[in-house]
Amino acid sequence: MKIGKFKITLNSPVILGFTALCFIAFLINMITAGTANKVLFSCYRASLLNPLTYVRFFGHAIGHASWAHLSGNITMILVIGPLLEEKYGSKNILFIIIATAFFSGIANFIFFPKVGIIGASGVVFAMILLASFASVKNGEIPVTLILVAFFYIGGQIYEGLFSNDNISHFSHIIGGLVGAASGFMLNGITEHRNN
Repeated sequence: MKIGKFKITLNSPVILGFTALCFIAFLINMITAGTANKVLFSCYRASLLNPLTYVRFFGHAIGHASWAHLSGNITMILVIGPLLEEKYGSKNILFIIIATAFFSGIANFIFFPKVGIIGASGVVFAMILLASFASVKNGEIPVTLILVAFFYIGGQIYEGLFSNDNISHFSHIIGGLVGAASGFMLNGITEHRNN
């Protein structure tokens, strides 16, 4: 689509698709007066015989409790995500989103039986940690990467232990770990290099 001298392009299909899914889930939840979030878009302990339990292991990442919740997460994803998708490829970013949703859903299911999680903040944390690997070259780990890991992961551990703010700090930690592990693998830091 052209506007004057400029052409609008769909530059980041996975990030745009994920954003669209989150927005659609938000609208469906509004139309159903909150039922969709309870049934599909939040993860909590439920019978493993219920097929929707498995849907919720992933679906919680696209559900959001409010417009502020949605816009906060999506803004960060739209800022960071396209750069990551361009650097690492659509398939890798899709895998990171799915892995973050799955591992945070499973962890919440196992370790927090009376708590439900909802939202893409785990995905945001995965992208923040992955973005900090962008300047890794020749197997060298920059100090900024160490500081990002310390402040984001350390901060979430601290908040999880000492605050009662209705935020799933555990899913943030899981997302950060998925992002960090992906950064190590995608940047070849785990490989032995001879110069």
